[in-house]
Amino acid sequence: MLFCFHMTDRPDAGDLRQRVRPAHKAYLAQVQDRIAWAGPLLQDDGQTMLGSLLVLDFASRADAEAWLAQEPFHQAGLYGQVQLHAFTNLWPQRVGFAP
Repeated sequence: MLFCFHMTDRPDAGDLRQRVRPAHKAYLAQVQDRIAWAGPLLQDDGQTMLGSLLVLDFASRADAEAWLAQEPFHQAGLYGQVQLHAFTNLWPQRVGFAP
């Protein structure tokens, strides 16, 4: 089942995102075969990161929560808000991917 992780950085996160980002990317690489999509949420300038949006395949909510508990950004306290929702993709993907 797909699960959507919608996470926004806490306002006082400072450079924490950049410091922890290598560990975050390595952790994602461990489940790369289960990623539907993943990337940072950005401010309107298209550059400034302010959160993360991930959609990953897990057998259960408990598995998704266990994965999140070990996620480096989460463990470092980067996120001010975390939402986890089951997700079903009902629309064919048309944009956002290279041909």
